[in-house]
Amino acid sequence: MKSIKHLAILVSVLVFIGALVSLNAQEAMVSVSISELNIQQGGSAEIAVTFVYPEDMHQTLQEDFFYIDIEEKPGFSLGETVYPEGEVDEFGVIHYYDQTTLKAPLYIDSSVKTGSHNITVYAGYQLCFDSGTCTMPEEVENELTIEVTPGVVEAAGDGNIWLYLLLALLGGLVLNFTPCVFPVLSLRAFTLIRDSQDDRKKIAVSSLIYSAGVVVSFLILAGIIAVLKASGEMIGWGFQFQNPTFVFVLTAIMFAFALSLFDVFVISAPESQTASKMSNKGGLLGSFFMGIFAVLLGTPCTAPMLGAALAFAFAQPAAMIFAMFFLIGIGMALPFLLLAIKPQVVNKFPKPGEWMNTLKFLMGFLLLFWAIKQLNVLYYQIGGAALISVLYFLLALAFGIWLIGKYAKPYEPIHKKIIAIAIALIVVISVGFNTLHFDTLSENGEVGANTLEGRWQVFSPEKVEELRQQNIPVFIDFTAKWCTTCQTNEMTVLKTKDIQSAFEEAGVEIFIADFTNNDKVIATEIRKYGRAGVPVYVFYLPGEEEPVLLPEMINKKMVLDVLDRIK
Repeated sequence: MKSIKHLAILVSVLVFIGALVSLNAQEAMVSVSISELNIQQGGSAEIAVTFVYPEDMHQTLQEDFFYIDIEEKPGFSLGETVYPEGEVDEFGVIHYYDQTTLKAPLYIDSSVKTGSHNITVYAGYQLCFDSGTCTMPEEVENELTIEVTPGVVEAAGDGNIWLYLLLALLGGLVLNFTPCVFPVLSLRAFTLIRDSQDDRKKIAVSSLIYSAGVVVSFLILAGIIAVLKASGEMIGWGFQFQNPTFVFVLTAIMFAFALSLFDVFVISAPESQTASKMSNKGGLLGSFFMGIFAVLLGTPCTAPMLGAALAFAFAQPAAMIFAMFFLIGIGMALPFLLLAIKPQVVNKFPKPGEWMNTLKFLMGFLLLFWAIKQLNVLYYQIGGAALISVLYFLLALAFGIWLIGKYAKPYEPIHKKIIAIAIALIVVISVGFNTLHFDTLSENGEVGANTLEGRWQVFSPEKVEELRQQNIPVFIDFTAKWCTTCQTNEMTVLKTKDIQSAFEEAGVEIFIADFTNNDKVIATEIRKYGRAGVPVYVFYLPGEEEPVLLPEMINKKMVLDVLDRIK
């Protein structure tokens, strides 16, 4: 009797195992391809994995079981997987039928040796019957062989390396004349005019300290870029402005700085020799942080010559990145380094007077204008509802600063100053803790989606390629809300009625590639054109294989001259 029971159990187990084997006998056909077999050091290509499903079966979107990955290999990294649109059921679950293709960018670090490399690509999937039963997850391995070609340094040769270094120096100098840096330069000029009657040695030292702040900031930025690049991140110029938390902090600093120009709080010192020394130290520290502030505001902009230098730098090893960014910093600080050498130039400045109070208030309004522009960037990153919480925080910040400015003056009793500062900190921190949600600031990047006007279309590499195959001219504007040069070019050139009419008459399809938030596809395209950040302006003309690239700062004549080439 027991043997019969044992036999029955054994048969049941075998039937169950057989059912499982039968259930999992079905497999998907998986094929792997790559957009380019020859990839330059520091370049990228796109891996595509196509799944073909058996009849009466499909794939459900669960990223744990449906993915692309590659083997761990130094210098090779895979970007975020792009999932296509599927069919959404009544429960909001996405399904794929017949076949589907997943894509992801493959990044090659500039340190990877040239020559052939084998890369193992892992493709995961889980088949489900249309009736509802799902099989066990499967993983398929495919091997790709790619050829890594010399990067910019090897291909350029020593002569061109020196050219790029010169471009970095000149590009840093030109950066002073972009709209991004203008507010800080205006404040720096105001400080120099105010101090023009001081000892020339003090002016020289102040200029050197400002220059040190600029150069140190660029070296810190180079270090961050080198670390992120080594970790496989694909980054470009101004990448920090794609982080809403950074934009929020910078906005708060600019807002506080503006309030200081309206005398909401003023740092002054009593008459004494010690106080005078402390004031001098405070002035030098202020010059250093003014240099840092100039770099923070300047990094969203690129300038003529700087774009090519940055594209070169971002494709190089860490040592070259540091060298390039050091020279960019020296170039940006060059006017003040010359002033340190010849401080008597300040004699040419207007004499201080009552007019400076008016200028100071105008500077305050200029900084408030810049803070509002950053709030506009935040809107496109975190949405209107979260932006209201930022406004509440700025109100609390203003109140806290007013408390300190009114009740914590240097000549007030120490206990009064401590109480005022403590209350201010409690107000600002408590409001920030209860209104700001930094997880939202960091992750919610789609709520403020860009609205297109007129004939502008959302950029799509596939759509651009389709139009090129039809010999239709194309113009692409790679832009961002945090890029002041981009916004200035759009307002004065690209979105004016005459240029829009010229586009229409020439039959040009126009696209906006919005880089306000991090976008791997747009980042890859920017690097393809030999640039490291926005703005980038690209024309594809009928009958011409190579694109026409406009400089970072454009005018109407440049655009019209290209349009005249369309036959």
